[in-house]
Amino acid sequence: MSAPGKINLLRLSTLIAVAILVGTEVVGASWAAGWAIGGIMQLPPVISRSLETVFGLSGFVLLYFFMRTALRHEPIRD
Repeated sequence: MSAPGKINLLRLSTLIAVAILVGTEVVGASWAAGWAIGGIMQLPPVISRSLETVFGLSGFVLLYFFMRTALRHEPIRD
């Protein structure tokens, strides 16, 4: 096994910025979708909050898979 290379700070800062930007949009849109569905269907507050939580967590899962792919294409180590 070879020794890991130095961390490229430019790539690292790019990936952090992408994680913040995409994470905010994906998780926010997922959470808002849960809120909208609960409101349109006039669900009780407990069910609506549960729906928001499930959609929000699915947004975090999508963000995880996105970042995993981004790291595969743009490694932070040289």
